[in-house]
Amino acid sequence: MPFGAELGGDGRVRFRLWAPAARAVELCLDGDDTVLAMDPECEGWFALTTDRAGPGTHYRFRIDGNWQIPDPASRAQPQGVHGPSAVVDPRAWRWGDEGWRGRPWHEAVFYELHVGTFTPEGTFAAAAERLDYLADLGITAVELMPVAAFAGARGWGYDGVYPFAPFAGYGTPEQFKALVEAAHARGLMVFLDVVYNHFGPEGNYLHCYAPAFFTERHHTPWGAAINFDGPDSHWVRRFFIENALYWLDEYHLDGLRLDAVHAILDDSSPDILVELAETVHARIDPARRVHLVLENDHNAAHYLAREQTGAPRWYAAQWNDDLHHAAHVLATGEDSGYYTDYRDAPLSHLARCLGEGFAYQGEASRYRGGIARGEPSAALAPEAFVGFLQNHDQIGNRAFGERLASLVDDARRLRALASLVLLAPSPPLLFMGEEWGSRRPFLFFCDFEPGLAEDVTAGRRREFARFAAFAEPDARERIPDPNAAETFAASRLDWQRADHGEHAQWLASYRHLLALRRTHIQPRLPAAHGARLARFGERGLGACWTLSDGARLCVLANLGADPVSEPPVAGGSVLHAEALEAHTAASSLPPWSVLWTLEESAS
Repeated sequence: MPFGAELGGDGRVRFRLWAPAARAVELCLDGDDTVLAMDPECEGWFALTTDRAGPGTHYRFRIDGNWQIPDPASRAQPQGVHGPSAVVDPRAWRWGDEGWRGRPWHEAVFYELHVGTFTPEGTFAAAAERLDYLADLGITAVELMPVAAFAGARGWGYDGVYPFAPFAGYGTPEQFKALVEAAHARGLMVFLDVVYNHFGPEGNYLHCYAPAFFTERHHTPWGAAINFDGPDSHWVRRFFIENALYWLDEYHLDGLRLDAVHAILDDSSPDILVELAETVHARIDPARRVHLVLENDHNAAHYLAREQTGAPRWYAAQWNDDLHHAAHVLATGEDSGYYTDYRDAPLSHLARCLGEGFAYQGEASRYRGGIARGEPSAALAPEAFVGFLQNHDQIGNRAFGERLASLVDDARRLRALASLVLLAPSPPLLFMGEEWGSRRPFLFFCDFEPGLAEDVTAGRRREFARFAAFAEPDARERIPDPNAAETFAASRLDWQRADHGEHAQWLASYRHLLALRRTHIQPRLPAAHGARLARFGERGLGACWTLSDGARLCVLANLGADPVSEPPVAGGSVLHAEALEAHTAASSLPPWSVLWTLEESAS
């Protein structure tokens, strides 16, 4: 890795810092007050190799004799984002997963979790103790919200400032590796959410010595964009590409989910998303299965293109926000904000998502002021779209962090929609606690320094001023303070409820649906294609897919409050019937009912 502190085979440590705006850089070693001048190199680099440091050594860089800063490529920040960096020997961890080669993409069933609130302890080690539960549930891929070091004692992780250093509050690098190894021992993949569209507002010192990391040519919701296409952008691009390789190689991760890539602004060719994906596929051992996933509000389907072999050219899939938004409107009736684009025909949008991937494939978006959104996606296989009913954004970006179980009184609606997402060919994603119908909120929380903390709280409440419910200042004051410790505490999962009452019923239902998927659908998913759609009645839809062995997977659903008489005939054997007896489906579909069937190939 060209950045940061690297332990050599001779026991010496090589330190490198890209500081194109600095005149001089010195290495400051904590503990003995050692200060060593670093040698200037070409293109703004400073370097030094010394035997005065070793594994565990704490260090900083001093810029132009004035301020001391941590290493932007630090592998560990044990005292937080303002403290010294620590030298880490990545070879010290003896991996025990030599036989692990990952899992094929079509087997992915995701479980998104936030390490800090997933367990009472909020650590990597505590999360590892829940892996047996996830495997038993039917999960095959654990997806972690960002763990890169961020300011304070708590946060979502999307304001990280040291992309190579696991957040010390969750544990050490070795404890993170132990979590990954334990997951692999149970057949679970591990994915990490990474943020390449901005740095957080506290603890980011790059402006002091490497302002070329940013550009005023492009702007994002966080200010000046990261410089991926301007002067000096080569090393900026390399920084993030090396970060992706680092997590996949040094931590044995099975995949990455790139956050909000629509805020990565790059006019060069190939753009950074293509270059990153091509480098990962070229550099990672081809014997390993490694998968890249996008979040992209632009619905840019070309990033999901397939090779003739069917393998992803760049990215395996994108989170399908369209499917979520359409399902949310159907379940809750909410139609403000971005749900405006789905309120007129939510069932049609949902049907298009099931059959073609995106609901918006170039159509004008009312919410976005009439601009066209999306690219054609019908030619892509269902596996290119991750489906979900809930995730951290769709819960946590609400003022009070309500989950669907708290928003929807009629449980039939959620059960019907859950069966659609969990049994459809697209890889499904659950958000932690969804499987037992948790009503524990997942709020937006952070822990910034005074001044910034007050600004973030005020800004958070100001965001909701355009909603009628929060038009008055008194109403906005009820929105939980993101910086308050109790806001974080209120978001911890309520595990003690999982096995009781209605929650136990929800959990049994999710286990049953995922078992059906694992046994009857998953083995036939590679190359699933040819979705055929049908609409019937006011709120009826049907869909059929041809699976890899020629079998046909079909669904009939009534997602309305009135029965549907004489629905289309469902061929094949009944795989799952939700809110109806299988034998009644030929004559009527009750409100919020779903019938899944599987018809074997004639051959």
